Amino acid sequence: MEKWTYEQWKELLNNKADAVFYLYTPICGTCAVASKMMEVVQAMRPNLPIGKADINYEQELAIDYEIESVPCLLIQKNGIIRHKVYAFQSVPHLLDKIS
Repeated sequence: MEKWTYEQWKELLNNKADAVFYLYTPICGTCAVASKMMEVVQAMRPNLPIGKADINYEQELAIDYEIESVPCLLIQKNGIIRHKVYAFQSVPHLLDKIS
């Protein structure tokens, strides 16, 4: 997963590209587990743009999207946010949300 900025995310939204944005903080234990799950998701969906960002450095994004906690996964289809996932239950669950 490559690191994205809020500007890169907005560009994907404007281009109506399907994409996934994983938000985390480095000191969050749950985020560490979620990061491993996202690595598996990325391996299973190699053509889907998946980015990540440390929410500590993207405060405008956190405010605009009303991010309640981390980890958080923003899933967009055709330029519209379809899901905001906080419960990273399992890789199959995440793949189902993305599909």
